[in-house]
Formats: sequence, structure tokens, C-alpha cells
Amino acid sequence: MARPLRLDDEDPALAERVRYCRRLLNRRALVAAAASALPVPGLDWAVDAALLSRLVPEINAQFGLTPQQLDKLPHHKREQVQQAVGAIGSMLVGKFITRDLVLRFAGRVGMRMTAKQATRYVPLAGQAVSALLGYTAIRYLGEAHIKDCVRVMQSAQLALPPPAQERRSLLRRRD
Repeated sequence: MARPLRLDDEDPALAERVRYCRRLLNRRALVAAAASALPVPGLDWAVDAALLSRLVPEINAQFGLTPQQLDKLPHHKREQVQQAVGAIGSMLVGKFITRDLVLRFAGRVGMRMTAKQATRYVPLAGQAVSALLGYTAIRYLGEAHIKDCVRVMQSAQLALPPPAQERRSLLRRRD
């Protein structure tokens, strides 16, 4: 799994934004785990792709890295972001998220996904292993994306966008 990002001595607003994104990620990974436990061929891949195609833009938005947010930046800031994205090598920061892009991103954990497919047909233990692999795969991809967003933001010296209050209050009510 990707090593967690440490922000202990840095910007508290950035640390709070990372915590918020991790809560989103955890909820989505639990849904992926539940879908992975079901012995329905192809369901887990469809659920994973749908989760990632919604999760990645939400994480990008939290750090001001959606295409719409980047279009509002001054030209020199957009260039700094593009240079930071190139240096970090992220394929999902500041991009429109398509099915093909999500599948290439998920290719990073291809072996886990293949093992998840094979284990689900073993009664009980196999389904538990499949659920665990589904959870860790989504967590790994999401954590890697959060780290990429933070690195791009810090490298390009971007300010955090204002928080979306309605989303934050909704998330707090669920916790």
C-alpha cells in the first residue's frame, strides 16, 4: 500500500483537506470491498471503475486541480502546475477523467485485481480475501492520487480552494 502522507509540521488546512480526502477514500474502498466479495463476474471491475471515476475528480477538486479550476488560474500558474504534473508523473491530476484513463490508472495494481478475481470463487475465505484485495487496491490508488495532488499543489505553490461547506457538513453528519 502507498505510504501515508505526513503533514505533521506543515499547513493545518492542507492536513485537514488530506484527512477529508482520506475519509472519502475509506468510504469508497469499503464499497469496493463489498462488491469484491460478491461472486458476480465483472461486478467488482465495474464498481471499481465507477468509484474511481467519481473519487478522483472529488480529490482533484479538494486541491484545486480540476480542469475547470485550473482554467481559472493565471497563465504562469497553469504552466507551473503542468511542470509539476510532468515532474511527478501523475496521470490523473488536472485531467478530465475518462474510462480509459481510470483503467490505465488501475493497471498499477493489476496483479492484485487478477488475484481478486481468482479468489472470490472459494467459499467464504476466498470472498474475504477478495474483499480485502478490493479494499487495498482502491486505498492504494486513492492514497497515491492524494499524494500526487499534494505534491503538485506544493510544487506549483497553489493555495487551497475554499472548502465546499455543504459537502463537509454532510460528511461530518455521517461520521
